[in-house]
Amino acid sequence: MINYILKRTNLPEKGIQNTIALLDEDCTIPFISRYRKERTGNLDEVQIGEIVKYKEQYNALEKRKKAILKALEEQAVLTSELQTKINAVVDLTTLEDIYLPYKKSKKTKAETARKNGLEPLAKIIMAQRNEEIEFAASRFLNNTIKNEDEALEGARHIISEWINERSDIRGQIRYQLERFAQITTKVIGTKKEDEKAQKFRDYFDWNESLSRCPSHRLLAILRAENEGYIRVKIEIDDERALSKIEDRVIKNNNACSDQISEAIKDAYKRLLLPSLSNERLKLAKEKADESAISVFAKNLKQLLLGSPLGEKRILAIDPGFRTGCKMVCLSAQGGLEHNETIYPHAPQNNSSGAIKKISSLVDAYKIEAIAIGNGTASRETEQLVKRIHFKNTIEVFVVSEAGASIYSASKIAREEFPNYDVTVRGAVSIGRRLADPLAELVKIDAKSIGVGQYQHDVDQTKLQKSLDAVVESCVNFVGVNINTASKSLLSYVSGIGPKLAENIVAYRNENGPFKSRAEIKKVPRLGGKAFEQGAAFLRIKNAKNPLDDSAIHPESYSIAEKIAKDKRVTMESLIGNKKELESVALNQYITDAIGLPTLKDIIQELEKPGLDLREKAKVFTFNQNIKSIADLREGQLLPGIVNNITNFGCFVDVGIKESGLIHVSNLSDSFVKDVNEHVSLHQQIVVKVLDVDVSRKRIQLALHK
Repeated sequence: MINYILKRTNLPEKGIQNTIALLDEDCTIPFISRYRKERTGNLDEVQIGEIVKYKEQYNALEKRKKAILKALEEQAVLTSELQTKINAVVDLTTLEDIYLPYKKSKKTKAETARKNGLEPLAKIIMAQRNEEIEFAASRFLNNTIKNEDEALEGARHIISEWINERSDIRGQIRYQLERFAQITTKVIGTKKEDEKAQKFRDYFDWNESLSRCPSHRLLAILRAENEGYIRVKIEIDDERALSKIEDRVIKNNNACSDQISEAIKDAYKRLLLPSLSNERLKLAKEKADESAISVFAKNLKQLLLGSPLGEKRILAIDPGFRTGCKMVCLSAQGGLEHNETIYPHAPQNNSSGAIKKISSLVDAYKIEAIAIGNGTASRETEQLVKRIHFKNTIEVFVVSEAGASIYSASKIAREEFPNYDVTVRGAVSIGRRLADPLAELVKIDAKSIGVGQYQHDVDQTKLQKSLDAVVESCVNFVGVNINTASKSLLSYVSGIGPKLAENIVAYRNENGPFKSRAEIKKVPRLGGKAFEQGAAFLRIKNAKNPLDDSAIHPESYSIAEKIAKDKRVTMESLIGNKKELESVALNQYITDAIGLPTLKDIIQELEKPGLDLREKAKVFTFNQNIKSIADLREGQLLPGIVNNITNFGCFVDVGIKESGLIHVSNLSDSFVKDVNEHVSLHQQIVVKVLDVDVSRKRIQLALHK
């Protein structure tokens, strides 16, 4: 396993070895990267994630080897030479090629020919001697094989199978597909005028190199095929491919070689090309999936680590026209204190009543900020709120509603608010995600947040695994207040999981707030391992020991306390005292278990314990004159917010229903390798309108320098 991972990464052997040992001890990636730096050689989460990936790949390969060896043993065909060959294999493709001749075939043409006694004839042909082939075939006639042509055809079927099973030939065709494969598409005639098919019309007659087809385009093509609008083919130069096979198989020029040539064409057309072109397309799809999942993961991370407003009293509004605007008042801790509905827009148009109601609620509940969902009637509601003259300064934020409706109908929402309907729950979610996006968004299935590309077309298991890892990473990066965190948020803390999260909340409800990290050990079924993995990511505000509200692990408290003792100050005096902390001679605190990386982390944390590393939320205002796509004009400069990032560019909300696209070519004057290097999700930017297609509802933008 170590060698397997070494060959696929540039990581040090000792770091890989120790990381695997920690993973085998059920340590989590956030814990290992943060609190076991000495053992890993200071590997970060991404590097540890690579080790995890290749460890799983290696285990899958070994599991498949065992299954194949067992199958070969049962068939009584396993030789020591074959076993050695299988054990030496380092990739699944080669392994399956070795096993291919021994697979128990279904009823194939070759198997039928063997049953009819034609394998000796196939061997005679493959020997390629200057035989009288018709005469040789005549010796194999029987009740089933009536004439020489049937005998030769059966022998060719056997030869075709042998050719298909040769790993060198399969490798050559794979090479051709990898280097030269073209993906071609044709529209299905009956679907050409179908209205739903028009979004795929670019691919009604398409052809390009498969290796150069961008991930988003390949996924779009495959979606069009799955929905029944086009046919997709993978093609290579057949003549060149056949020539390469013939060079490997045909040694003479006689009647036998003519039969082999026919068998090669049959093997290529019927067996090799269909199988290996599907394999190549599958690999391209897997690569496209990885790319799309990577984009989704990056976007999700940016979204989860979005700027929190913090503990403020918030009035949240879920805007609407006919059904009105649902309003909720939330406490600084996110508790629901009041809810009601106003009808400022058409058809009721009771704007004066709505203004009075908002004003009275702001005063009554000492509201400090207003959150407005960015869906239907958002702009109209924002303009209404900004007309109100409040006694105090009230910041007004437009908040993404993505996934709020999913949350409001979820089991989590029903458990939190059993006596309220989905509209109230949705408004609460909008308000809470302004206060702390991470704490609220973890309650929603990440796939429903809508910050990816083709998320429903990629491998769902891989997608879920990747997104779960992102959520876990973000939660542990920020840390969690154990006394206010929801069950959903706690479940992502290193070493905790859903069941222990439930037990923590139950303990908290029964015994009141946790007063120390040590008390966490009293939670039912939360053992030493879970405490080791999770304690440092769980924060306790106003604890007796100030280190309980820091990222310093309890196992390192003694080091921090010794530093304070040596400085002859209390821990409270040491925390935040940059001058004292800068003068600490770290080398004198190095032990066998704790080295400089951990000591530097301790000092850094003592400078600003429990600091939320996220930027604070900022108010943003759209151009108030732009109310619909019809108001856009080429050349306009507009403020906007990046609301999605893809491999081909980013989408920007300019305050109307349709988002505009900044294509990669319009992000910079130079080549753009990674969109994320130029923009980030929810970044406030200025864009220039390049083109507006009102009929197709498409807006082309450029990033204004």
